[in-house]
Amino acid sequence: MFDEKIPATFVQYATDILADTNSGLSGSNIVKETAAYAVEYDVNIPHQTYPFDAPNKRTALFENLQAFSGPQQYRIIKELCDHRSFAPTGNKKRDDLKIRLVTRYQQFAGEAVGADINETLIEETKHWLDQHPGALASYNSALQKYDGGVFLRNLLDDLRLSLESLLKSILGNDKSLENQLSALGKFITDNGGSKELSNMFVKLLDYYAKYQNSYVKHNDGVIEEEIEFIFEITSSFMKHLIRIGKSA
Repeated sequence: MFDEKIPATFVQYATDILADTNSGLSGSNIVKETAAYAVEYDVNIPHQTYPFDAPNKRTALFENLQAFSGPQQYRIIKELCDHRSFAPTGNKKRDDLKIRLVTRYQQFAGEAVGADINETLIEETKHWLDQHPGALASYNSALQKYDGGVFLRNLLDDLRLSLESLLKSILGNDKSLENQLSALGKFITDNGGSKELSNMFVKLLDYYAKYQNSYVKHNDGVIEEEIEFIFEITSSFMKHLIRIGKSA
């Protein structure tokens, strides 16, 4: 596995986006970040200083990435998609890049913390939440705690808050999670969803709210083995609700 690499065609696609002239990383950031990974992995990269001996920054990033193994490339590309120099509002091309990366090359993800969660579902959910910054902020907070191995009640609190915030946004009200059942059912049927799907979503949300109240809001009895399921069902809830609204 460590001798394998992500196909050069995909790495080129990634560098065209990450080092785009107008919206990509600066040349100095490309060198700074890839040099830091090179030190961490004890890898020699061709462009270690800036300015570099390359015709453009896309070429410099591509050639530096080619010095790493497949798992290392996977991590670097994924993390560069969320580089701190990018605006927090997100970028569709970078979002699509990350989704393609985790969908096609999951074998390179290794044993990263938090890998038990369906990574494709997570990245797709973050993409769909881009237009709902309040919900996205709480979702990212929960994900950071999960990735850090912090299995505390406030991780599930963040997920509840994220879903609640999203429902308030798409349903146009300020109701708590428990009080959204009728509005949610009407939203689904009004936007082309079947009565059966509406009933199923309402029932699931009812049980979801009761679970949160029983195990999160009122005590610290969170069962760690259930966190992955709650994370994924929350993600599926949110992704599908946003898609329903957008397709209307």
